[in-house]
Amino acid sequence: MLYILLGQDDFSLSHSLEEIKRSIGDQTLLVANTTILDGQQITLDQLRTVCETVPFMAERRLIIVTGLLERFEPKGKTSRRGKSTHITNQQDEYKSLAAYITEIPDSTILVLTDIRVGSNNPLFRELSAKAEIRSFPLLKDTKLRQWIQGYVVKEGGSISPQAMNLIAKLVGSNLRIMANEINKLLLFASGRRIEEEDVNLVVSQAQEANVFTMVDAILDFKAKVAEQWLQQLLQRGAAPAYLLVMLSRQVQMIVRAIELRNQGKARTEIQNRLGLTSEFALRSILEQADRYPLPRLVQVYHKLLEADLSIKTGRYDAELTLNILIAELCQQGIGSSPQERV
Repeated sequence: MLYILLGQDDFSLSHSLEEIKRSIGDQTLLVANTTILDGQQITLDQLRTVCETVPFMAERRLIIVTGLLERFEPKGKTSRRGKSTHITNQQDEYKSLAAYITEIPDSTILVLTDIRVGSNNPLFRELSAKAEIRSFPLLKDTKLRQWIQGYVVKEGGSISPQAMNLIAKLVGSNLRIMANEINKLLLFASGRRIEEEDVNLVVSQAQEANVFTMVDAILDFKAKVAEQWLQQLLQRGAAPAYLLVMLSRQVQMIVRAIELRNQGKARTEIQNRLGLTSEFALRSILEQADRYPLPRLVQVYHKLLEADLSIKTGRYDAELTLNILIAELCQQGIGSSPQERV
């Protein structure tokens, strides 16, 4: 039996793989009859050896190969001679693999897992008609909210539309993180419906979103707004040292986003380079990168480093340092335009 599991939603893909495992039989014996292989490195002989090994005290054995299909994704341009040799070698390789994979023993369950595979992938084309294909794209908008609703109900809870919209906005399409945050909310709500305020209090990304807003206020020289957000975050339990780290991280990411844009990097690559899983976080960073001049960002970052030093040397306590920092950064903007303030 051949399965092909595709997609960026690794949470759902992993759950599908677990379903396949449960369908095979005794889970204790399955541990001894499961092999995971790197598809980027494996040879036909290695695959054949593993697939034809007789299961140990069981009827089936499970072989999981990661990244095999992606190995045969069409590559970029090369020299004409090099390209010709490469194509010939790839054709021989994928045809040999396809021929064998379609004839694996009945005792072997083979699962190929990959993230991105195009319709012109030669190995995928050869195998698609003979495999059970399951796709797991990242969920967005209505589908993401439906998933949130379904997960909450499955876990025995309920959630308001406002709370559902907010958590979808904050967490984004990473269902592994989403499930973890929903589990925290269910525990916090303790049997009652999850409300918007619960999300603001419990979800990790909610604090990050508020830090985005506070950074905006600081960079715009809005002292009163920045101080209000600081007090709200402190009242909700955010440690001053944590907020200082988050502020520094935020400014660093904005500067890095500017650099990557200047290098002509695509939105997806910027997201990967910054290590952002939330579409909301990426959008906020890019908007801030558009709005603020680099000298202002550098100025703020140096002030953050000075504040960190003041805390570590014991010159001021952490909360007082943050209040002084915001006052100093915002005071510099009085009576001048953003471009003139740096």
